[in-house]
Amino acid sequence: MSRLFEPWSLNVLDLPNRIVIAPMCQYSAEEGCATDWHMIHLGHLALSGAGLLILEATAVSEKGRISPQDLGLYSDANEAALRRALDAVRAHSPMALAIQLSHAGRKGSSRAPWEGGVQIRPGDPGGWKTEAPSAVPHAQGEDVPTALDRNGLRRVRDEFVAATRRAARLGFDGIEVHGAHGYLLHQFLSPIANHREDEYGGSLENRMRFPLEVFDAVRAEFPANKPVWMRVSATDWVPGGWDIEGTLALAHALKARGSAAVHVSTGGVSPQQAIKLGPGYQVPYAQRVKAEVGLPTIAVGLITEAEQAESIIANGEADAVSLARAMLYDPRWPWHAAAKLGAHVFAPRQYWRSQPREYQDLFKGAAFGQR
Repeated sequence: MSRLFEPWSLNVLDLPNRIVIAPMCQYSAEEGCATDWHMIHLGHLALSGAGLLILEATAVSEKGRISPQDLGLYSDANEAALRRALDAVRAHSPMALAIQLSHAGRKGSSRAPWEGGVQIRPGDPGGWKTEAPSAVPHAQGEDVPTALDRNGLRRVRDEFVAATRRAARLGFDGIEVHGAHGYLLHQFLSPIANHREDEYGGSLENRMRFPLEVFDAVRAEFPANKPVWMRVSATDWVPGGWDIEGTLALAHALKARGSAAVHVSTGGVSPQQAIKLGPGYQVPYAQRVKAEVGLPTIAVGLITEAEQAESIIANGEADAVSLARAMLYDPRWPWHAAAKLGAHVFAPRQYWRSQPREYQDLFKGAAFGQR
């Protein structure tokens, strides 16, 4: 039996397999509101047969957006627009849906990738003054962010809480707190971005303090029977930056606070990063967290082949695999993986006739629509 297609659980959230669709920014919102593109995009992925779909980094405030086109969950209009998209998806898919709550910090006020991804300076159309742990820009020549004072820290925590309440009202099955890829919570963790001299900077314990406070606030506000977890960057890929030892300490702290899992990525806090790319290049970090902390672990990073994903689960390197670009390229990746591995996958009845003759028992269509 395929290990990749074994059921698994995040707290009481039962999932049919160990394939996770990673959060992928679409840069297609209007004033934080989901558009028709999100309905098409999410619906498209929700028919893939994966076990869990995590919505893109969703800003908890207007200032917390990466770009002016980022999805947000900080207003009634944001909530209503997202509900419209979710209602359409849920009408036709049994897939579990989680949302990644995020604050971009000093990496905010940026153009979409297809527009170069460069910072939009305050005063330029669409731009705003960013905020961060310290008054240190992400890249040389960028506008210097405002260092968050105590009132600012309290406000940001409250923004995460308010977004969590909205996520609960929208019926999300889980929340991923974004602590990776150089965004605000990662900025607090990394000595590269955090130059504070108060109780939120300096030592490892101090640098972890604010991300853990945010996690605690989200966990306390979301329904107790639903999972909350964090995405982390296990290393900055820069000497003297955040590293795997810090990640292990953070994972232990998250486990003690009831985190359902940890989603292990890398990088993002500095343009000086020197990433060593290769198939599954981030999996060893997930493997260490799983082995040394014992927290359910999601691995990500150039996982593209069914046999590769199967091996990661079968060898105990992670509890689940997360796919992003591979899923965009092949939105039916779980169907094709199930066919290769001799497993079964959910598919809508409208598509049952698409299965090749040699895989006539591939689709578990009879259970489709049941949650």
